[in-house]
Amino acid sequence: MDDIRYMRMALKEAEQAAREGEIPIGAVVACDDIVVGRGHNLTETLGDVTAHAEIQAITAAAQTLGGKYLTGCTLYVTVEPCLMCAGAIGWAQIPRIVIGAPDSKRGYSTFVCRKPFHPKATVTEGILAEECATLMRSFFSLKR
Repeated sequence: MDDIRYMRMALKEAEQAAREGEIPIGAVVACDDIVVGRGHNLTETLGDVTAHAEIQAITAAAQTLGGKYLTGCTLYVTVEPCLMCAGAIGWAQIPRIVIGAPDSKRGYSTFVCRKPFHPKATVTEGILAEECATLMRSFFSLKR
């Protein structure tokens, strides 16, 4: 139930991104049942290719917790992280990653045969997958 609750929060972030003309991906970092970081894509707004939802949420969580390692946290993200974000997740030592929809074009699993996260991290996939995928499809159908 917590996975669904937090993924709904990440979906709200993704919806905010879409309203801002950004690719609709959202992320939430939770520690001890408290949201410590959230974010959505800001690449267009900031003119920064690294301003992905996961990076925004990790940065916010690190600032909230006062340190760069998020060892007691879970990251919820609406779409499978790209390779860059997967690396950041690994460096932040996030032990649990919950993914909504897969990304067969740019998701980390397309580029690596091993998990890029911390060696002890677990990955849960498919939480609200259809809702996450539908938001992405709707966004891109309006763009094309």
